[in-house]
Amino acid sequence: MFTRRLLKLTVVAGMAGILALRLQPAVAAATRITFVTDWKAEAEHGGFYEALALGLYKKAGLDVTIRQGGPSIDNMQLLAAGAVDFAIGSNSFGPLNLVQAGAKDVAVMAAFQKDPQCLMTHPRSDIKSLADIKGKPILISSGSVNTFFLWLKAKYGFTDSQIRPYTFNMAPFLVNSKAIQQGYVSSEPFIVQQQGGFNPQVYFFADYGYPSYATLVMVSQKMVDAHPEVVQAFVNASIEGWFDYLHGDPSPANALIKKDDPDETDALIAYGIKTMKAYGIVDGGDASTLGIGGMTDARWKEFFDVMSDEGVYPKTLDYKSGYTLQFVNKALSLHLAKP
Repeated sequence: MFTRRLLKLTVVAGMAGILALRLQPAVAAATRITFVTDWKAEAEHGGFYEALALGLYKKAGLDVTIRQGGPSIDNMQLLAAGAVDFAIGSNSFGPLNLVQAGAKDVAVMAAFQKDPQCLMTHPRSDIKSLADIKGKPILISSGSVNTFFLWLKAKYGFTDSQIRPYTFNMAPFLVNSKAIQQGYVSSEPFIVQQQGGFNPQVYFFADYGYPSYATLVMVSQKMVDAHPEVVQAFVNASIEGWFDYLHGDPSPANALIKKDDPDETDALIAYGIKTMKAYGIVDGGDASTLGIGGMTDARWKEFFDVMSDEGVYPKTLDYKSGYTLQFVNKALSLHLAKP
């Protein structure tokens, strides 16, 4: 129940067979959009739910249906197969994995400038930074081995010998004062406080230079080419939704979130909102000048260079075909008035 976000990191398996699954385009009418998230409904999807709840998508001429993801839903495969129109890519690996598989889908917006991934420890004097975790056992999911752990290896010299299997049960971490575990900075630390009765030490990857975007809005290249006005309308409404969710009244979105996922509590949602604001996850970084959703070629190159150096992607991969700046960097959110 409380480890819902951690499965998201799994790198899409069997992507080579995706093209064979591609269906006819799901968009029967340009204004009807099915948007699948990367996990069960939560505060980290709040801006999209806010745009739906406030009628911002409708105002933009779109009839949007949000489908929540989950542990058994491979949203990247659904997008590549044409079974949905838009999808959330959890991190920068998603678009590049699809490029490597030959799928024609692109990231058109980065709702999160900073990936919320972190490592947590109990209060302890021997760990004061990510570098101090080198050589120590870490509880991480199998998918994490091929995502953020590659960056930890490249930057800090972590090794595979540190890996301990994370079973999506937080009990081993809570009862072992020496345990180290992955988490989302916007949710797991709160759960530790509630269930463990202590404040964990949190090492937020973005504070140490982790270059991945997160909560990327992805769509087929065919949609971009045939209906750019639809993509732009979705992006603009989503940007406005995120702005209002963080700086206005989030209750309309929260009502829809709790309807889709009754396990979400008011306290957990409030913590997520507070943390996203405090860490500048949505409107910090480049979004402070480019606007919410912004992306840059330099940031994508940095991510690709690190991962290709680690052998995740071939140096010849056309990584630029996995994203487009066509619909962002217009400073839209900077011109919205805070309520």
